[in-house]
Amino acid sequence: MTPEILAFIMFGATIVVLILGFPVALTLAGSAILFAFIGDQLDLFRFAFLNLSPTRIFSTMKNEPLVAVPLFVYMGVVLQRSDIAGQLLESMGQLFGKMRGGLGYSVVIVGALLAASTGIVGATVVTMGLMSLPVMLKAGYNPKVASGIICASGTLGQIIPPSIVLVLLASILQGVNEEAAALTGNLAPDPVTAIDLFAGALVPGLLLVGLYLAWVFILTIIRPEDVPSMKDESVHAPTFGTLLKAVLPPLILIVLVLGSILAGIATPTESAAVGAIGAMVLAWQSKKLNLTLFREVGLETVKVSSMVFLIIIGAGLFSTVFKGFGGDDVIAEFLRHLPGGAFSALLLVMLLMFFLGFFLDFIEIIYVVVPIVGPILIALGYDPLWLGVMIAINLQTSFLTPPFGFALFYLRGVAPKEFKTSDLYAGVLPFIVIQVLALALLWTFPGLVTWLPDLLFS
Repeated sequence: MTPEILAFIMFGATIVVLILGFPVALTLAGSAILFAFIGDQLDLFRFAFLNLSPTRIFSTMKNEPLVAVPLFVYMGVVLQRSDIAGQLLESMGQLFGKMRGGLGYSVVIVGALLAASTGIVGATVVTMGLMSLPVMLKAGYNPKVASGIICASGTLGQIIPPSIVLVLLASILQGVNEEAAALTGNLAPDPVTAIDLFAGALVPGLLLVGLYLAWVFILTIIRPEDVPSMKDESVHAPTFGTLLKAVLPPLILIVLVLGSILAGIATPTESAAVGAIGAMVLAWQSKKLNLTLFREVGLETVKVSSMVFLIIIGAGLFSTVFKGFGGDDVIAEFLRHLPGGAFSALLLVMLLMFFLGFFLDFIEIIYVVVPIVGPILIALGYDPLWLGVMIAINLQTSFLTPPFGFALFYLRGVAPKEFKTSDLYAGVLPFIVIQVLALALLWTFPGLVTWLPDLLFS
């Protein structure tokens, strides 16, 4: 047996164990240690090579951009608990409810606003599911259409900055870009930062919002019975003051957080701290700030952040062992010699990520797959910023694709008992197609990603 064969046995075994539902971080780290030991016994790997792992873990925990992760999580949880989303949904529903498809438009717009202010998919889907789904079903919406709109809008937090996914991707792409530069002999590659990814993802995120709204509009024409207007006579358009009170707080927070990043005033970590404080101010303003909120938000932030960092550590061990076996060299040679060159290589990687999204969470894919395939794709000529945004949108589909799409689980958990799971799965299919269409548009017109970063930072 060769080291390369053992590398791919390790990869396959790890994917199978993850699909079976074992904890991600422990699976990645456990597989790495087990196969490192096997490789050492077969004289295919030196187990002492893992002595460098504590240093890598320490450098990961010292990585300043990653400090933004718990801060953004804290901000999102505070906003979710302070009923900002509820006020937004109620006001938008009143504003558009009398229009055919109006509730659908409302959910998409609120999803975009929450994505730009919280960035937490689970909180957004659960909140909109609790508040919007009963109203949409009562108004006569097709359950498939209602569930699809809610799930897809809730996942916008994956791509619209500030996004935790983009922060994690930036931390990986920086190292990947340096490896690619070493392959091509470039001794001074341009850095890839979270600020660059935030700027690059803004237009594609708005493009997705526009495509979702366009789909709702198309439904009002081809299947108007699926998206009726609200017939409740007690529903009146909100006053300007009520609408402003609901929309202004998240808008102020978006300007403070995203505006300070794109203007170069603050780093993502600094702006995340500002966002966390701003969220607390909004919670105080809405009279939700108390010791119970502090306790619940603190516990939730610690749980989510610990999970993320444990996965990062486990994935680092996995990547070290996989590369130690020479698996990355095999993949690089395979992608480099594919018929069709760079186009075929990227297409194959995107298809692989899309397929893995049916079974794995985005964090696992980022930290297991991207370090392996990223260097060769960049070395083949792809812009790392554009590649990062393409990966982020591709991974967004992992929240919608059955059987393990997390947005589906979130909505199923708060949907009425009589709501069919089959309707939920069928409802997200058009939005998966829309996301694939968005990927095709970004592939055809890469300027949609690179235009804003060039404008802001050139």
